[in-house]
Amino acid sequence: MERIPRDHRHLTPDLLLRAYATGIFPMAEGRGEKTVFWVDPEQRGILPLDQFHLPRRLSKTVRNSSLEVRADTAFEAVIQACSEPAAGRQETWINDEIIRSYTELHRLGFAHSIECWRGDGLVGGLYGIALGGAFFGESMMSRERDASKVALVHLVARLHLGGYTLLDCQFITQHLKQFGAIEVARDKYLELLGEAFLVTGEFYREMPAGSLDASLLESTQSSTQTS
Repeated sequence: MERIPRDHRHLTPDLLLRAYATGIFPMAEGRGEKTVFWVDPEQRGILPLDQFHLPRRLSKTVRNSSLEVRADTAFEAVIQACSEPAAGRQETWINDEIIRSYTELHRLGFAHSIECWRGDGLVGGLYGIALGGAFFGESMMSRERDASKVALVHLVARLHLGGYTLLDCQFITQHLKQFGAIEVARDKYLELLGEAFLVTGEFYREMPAGSLDASLLESTQSSTQTS
């Protein structure tokens, strides 16, 4: 992991996009830190879009949920929420510089959020970077049971619809393993990344207003499991 020199710690959109294109991404040591460092994992977490596992219980939750799922209506609120402490996570790697720079990327059309709303309240969501046919998932947040999982299912459905080929989740967690996330070696990841850059994904392709249709969710479910 390479720390950014102090006089180059300002993350510009061009710097960030070039970093993602070469397989690296920035993190901070903690929420209150001023600097960031580059991360280039030897083993990279990905969620194969053609092998996505939708647990049976969660499938019912998605279909029957009263949550409203939106895209890109509250990006700053999502990344701010992801930077806050949560159950089992007292510290985060998202500092002010990351919030500022990724919000700028959002304004330029490269960073996106999927949000779960209950009424006027944001109860779950995620954000990431879309580049070519790759989506780089950054962080998730949940203030209500399964809300972040619902957001992930909707993201995968959207990526399927938009022709994306790679969903990068950086590191593997138990939370992501249930959906079929795996680790690949750096060389294999760079190969997949190169293939994804031959594709132009469409994040907003034929998207209906509001939540995705249930039939679209079925297209993401290559297998099920009880949970």
